[in-house]
Amino acid sequence: MTKRILHITNGDALTDYLRELNYTHDILTWREMLCEGPTIPAINEEFFSIRRQFLTNQYNIKTDRYNLDKDLKILEQADQYTEIILWFEYDLFCHINMIGVINLLHQKEINKPLYLVCSGRVKGEKSLKGLGELNPDQLDQHYKNKVQITEKDKALAIALWRTYCGKDHNILKPYITKNSSFKYLSNCLKAHLKRFPNQKTGLSIIEENILKIIKDQDIKSKHHLLGYCLSHQGFYGFGDTQFKRIIDKLNPFFTIENTSLKLNRKGHEALLGHHNFALEVNNDMAFGGLSRLDYQFSDAENKLIKTVFNAN
Repeated sequence: MTKRILHITNGDALTDYLRELNYTHDILTWREMLCEGPTIPAINEEFFSIRRQFLTNQYNIKTDRYNLDKDLKILEQADQYTEIILWFEYDLFCHINMIGVINLLHQKEINKPLYLVCSGRVKGEKSLKGLGELNPDQLDQHYKNKVQITEKDKALAIALWRTYCGKDHNILKPYITKNSSFKYLSNCLKAHLKRFPNQKTGLSIIEENILKIIKDQDIKSKHHLLGYCLSHQGFYGFGDTQFKRIIDKLNPFFTIENTSLKLNRKGHEALLGHHNFALEVNNDMAFGGLSRLDYQFSDAENKLIKTVFNAN
């Protein structure tokens, strides 16, 4: 029987790269950023309506540019495929998209052999690499070394997706130590929990790191700062638009003096933990089923604590 493969990629850039390298099978491009904004477990008309509203309100993405529901119609002919290949990277951005995809395949009762091509650590390279950063030989080798997703892996991904869409993200904690085919999952779950405000400072680890960059580096402009953020973000995988929004939320903590960004008094106090600045940052971004302001991360207890001003 001739193989007919469906590739599901993490974005247009990778889809274009695969086409350049003569990957001739069908490709479904997953154009989403489910690590931000509200989500519900079922990926249906209500889900797409929620996502359109979020992307329009938060990032001014016009609704006619959000066509994921139309692209997913290819799954209505899933019986024609002999296997499905997922192309997602090592970071949180990709992993939340990936578990959403696996949940969708389960929702649609598509039970085809499922494989994962995941980039990250590459032999001979110092830094983690995205799929689009791999040269053709490296990408081909990653494809040859793709990992088959087991039924246990699928059940894990579905449980994670439903928890992410729920109201208690502490339920994600036990999965940090679970063995699975998702080799970077533990890093991503830890990264997710620490993007809630810290109980002491009110800053997420991302916001804290941005202020540290301003403090420790000779930053000339917001654009210069953006470059540092993109290069030193660890397991988040965020893009320009996401970091620009976070940087703008931190405006009260730094000033622009001549050609430099400098922490002001409030910025230094935030890094020293003199005050909880969560409400002043006012980053009320939704993460799946809840707002990041609903909980704060406790270093002492290593878990999320319900925010006092939202407690019953």
